[in-house]
Amino acid sequence: MINTLPPFTECKDLTFGIELELQLIDLRHYNLTMEAADIIRRLERNISSNSIKPEITQSMIEINSDIHHHYHSLLAELQLIQASLVSTCLKTNIGISGGGTHPFQKWKKQRIFPSERFANVSEQYGFLAKQFTVFGQHIHIGCPNGDDALYLCHAFARYIPHFIALSASSPFQLGVDTSFDCSRLTAISAFPLSGTPPWLLSWDEFTQYFNELAELEVVSSMKDFYWDIRPKPEFGTVELRICDTPLTIHKAVELAAFAQALAAYLLQERPNVIRDVYLTYLINRFRAARYGLNAQYIDPIERKTFSLAEDIINTCKMIRPFAELLQSTEALDKIEHYSKIRVNDAEWLRSQYTGPESLDDVVRNQTQLWMKQ
Repeated sequence: MINTLPPFTECKDLTFGIELELQLIDLRHYNLTMEAADIIRRLERNISSNSIKPEITQSMIEINSDIHHHYHSLLAELQLIQASLVSTCLKTNIGISGGGTHPFQKWKKQRIFPSERFANVSEQYGFLAKQFTVFGQHIHIGCPNGDDALYLCHAFARYIPHFIALSASSPFQLGVDTSFDCSRLTAISAFPLSGTPPWLLSWDEFTQYFNELAELEVVSSMKDFYWDIRPKPEFGTVELRICDTPLTIHKAVELAAFAQALAAYLLQERPNVIRDVYLTYLINRFRAARYGLNAQYIDPIERKTFSLAEDIINTCKMIRPFAELLQSTEALDKIEHYSKIRVNDAEWLRSQYTGPESLDDVVRNQTQLWMKQ
């Protein structure tokens, strides 16, 4: 049976929520530990089963928020989930960490989580499935309809580098400093259905596009697209998928509030979105991953190059009235501060690193940072 795209669920309020992929850390050796099934089983006694899920390999878990309208309620919920998670894991000598990659784990030693979906991904993508032991934050923003969702997907394209640079927390892989602030994206870019959504501006056109790919047995659901941002019709949202998992819950919620305020601005002000935004999309994406908040941004419309950090600051000023309405100016102040001092989580991780023998210390410190909040 060929799957068809479900209708877009209307979401009249500008709600938001997040998903966070987290690392399970062996507190003796600070490598990843494959205990996801046991941790999930223990946690289900204390929190909703919808709040925690497995991910593709057994050293990862994903926590999911409920639907929220405001920054502070989202933060409060995630702090409760965090408290239960920390309490449960410490009883088994397991730590929890943020960060987009583990600094020295070897992907070939990972095991696929035993589920039908993950087994299918492993069969289809081979070694890429285990290399997908990287950790990201997904931000969902509610949309009134499918046409608005597609508009947001393309309107956000200009700001994708902003989220890469702000969230970057993966400077290390396989025991070395990659020289990237965000090396996680190299794993995602290897998938054939990664990148950007097609230039379609109506939900009817997008539905036809999806159904044609389904008939060709390329996809069976929206989960098969690994785009940087994608519509999620069953939730009535757009899903921003470009962020590394931050090192703290607070940073994750600040990024989500930034995305919500930006979406509010875009949907109300409706700046013109043209296809030329994709002329420099890949190079801007690369520069943000490579240089973080020190990247230079190329504007293909204005034909100018300027500081990405300065553009984030200007964006914060532009969307501040919307953040005030959404009660998230506190989060916006933080985003502006990070941009002014040009410090992201990758910078913090490098500050913990004194040489090849100290990567255990890096993991210990980032684990303590996530668990102490």
